[in-house]
Amino acid sequence: MTIEQIYTGCLAQGAYYIESNGEVAIIDPLREVQDYIDKAAKDKATIKYIFETHFHADFVSGHVTLAEKTGAKIVFGPTAKTDFDAIIAEDNQVFKVGDITITVLHTPGHTLESSCYLLKDKNGKNHALFSGDTLFLGDVGRPDLAQKSDVTEKDLAGFLYDSLRNKIMPLADDVIVYPAHGAGSACGKNLSKETVGTIGNQKKTNYALRADMSKEEFIKEVTDGLLPPPAYFPLNVQLNKQGYKSIDDVLKNSAKPLSVKDFEHIANSTNALILDVRHQEDFIQGFIPQSIFIGINGGFAPWVGALIKDIAQPILLVAPIGKEEDTITRLSRVGFDNVLGYLEGSFNAWKNAEKEIDVLQSVSALALEEKIKENDLVFDVRKPGEYSSEHIENVTNTPLDFLNNHITAFPQKAPFYVHCAGGYRSVIAASILKARGFHNVIDVAGGYAAIKKTAIKTTAFVCPSTLK
Repeated sequence: MTIEQIYTGCLAQGAYYIESNGEVAIIDPLREVQDYIDKAAKDKATIKYIFETHFHADFVSGHVTLAEKTGAKIVFGPTAKTDFDAIIAEDNQVFKVGDITITVLHTPGHTLESSCYLLKDKNGKNHALFSGDTLFLGDVGRPDLAQKSDVTEKDLAGFLYDSLRNKIMPLADDVIVYPAHGAGSACGKNLSKETVGTIGNQKKTNYALRADMSKEEFIKEVTDGLLPPPAYFPLNVQLNKQGYKSIDDVLKNSAKPLSVKDFEHIANSTNALILDVRHQEDFIQGFIPQSIFIGINGGFAPWVGALIKDIAQPILLVAPIGKEEDTITRLSRVGFDNVLGYLEGSFNAWKNAEKEIDVLQSVSALALEEKIKENDLVFDVRKPGEYSSEHIENVTNTPLDFLNNHITAFPQKAPFYVHCAGGYRSVIAASILKARGFHNVIDVAGGYAAIKKTAIKTTAFVCPSTLK
């Protein structure tokens, strides 16, 4: 038996490849599926089942394409409804894969169809739990994504409490836990950086598994301090229920090199968004006017999903040379398939053609120290939990995720400064503000990490609800 976790840092997502005696099960695959097919071919094995822990909101799964290419059966937990052929399993239904078995444990709470998969080895011993978004390391899945008119957030939290205590906590302490996500995912509040754990360790360390916790306490703690989910979440759920284009077709349609002339023509004749994914330091030094920066070296795909509201939005790419197809693939992971092409030769081609360029003002933390003395405005675009832990005195928190909600806070004419933790998110924020006409925005290089090394006064307000 082989269990391989295939972890994608950009999405903080874990997919799983399980092989036993020539048969393979895949759990929560990414949209690009060739790697799974290649692994099975190398093992001289057949992909038999594709298990989905739930309808994912934060990424487009590869279940439909993988089933089409391999003939494997897609399996969802009870109550799931799909527009494609799938096995809608019963609670405790057993699936045989080579010498092992995988048992469906229906664990509603994160969503109504959420299920975990319990792997038993060839001797029938409980070996591993693939816990999806029901149980993370350090946290549990947020219960606010699958609300309906007759099912509230608190209802779902109550279902989750019962699922954890009736299905998961009775498992032996040595059962390995393989979650669907780790730190950085928006599917929970307090996810660990670790990506593999045990039931026993979670009983000791996970606040949501306290033995003496009542259902009322659980509901309060799990729902307290939840930030609104990113706008693209329901759109990805819909794709995962209904199906989607093959990633091969997406690449064929989108990976088109465009000359400067063609790029400019499309930009001027359509409502395409120019998305610049180079490093933030390169973007600061020069970019195509009206471009939005979201660099592929950071949490690229989730930030695209959080900040670009419509997955059908036409996009023109400015990417590092050689990274164009990778960027298109990573966009497709969160459902953004409408890339019209990329600038051949990247930004240098635009610059060499002597086209108009824009630059972003940026100052050091030491320079900011002097500006604060002059009462210039500063805005902190980190998350509320980061801001609560420590921030510059008298500075407003305008989280990048919800920048649109704070547009009226930024001055139209006076210079103002934006910072994040290290410099990535502040450049995203500054690019959005500049595209909206705030040409007086100035980035703080190095972010709060650099600010802490200066004499700028900081303060902390620890709010438990935002730090969970």
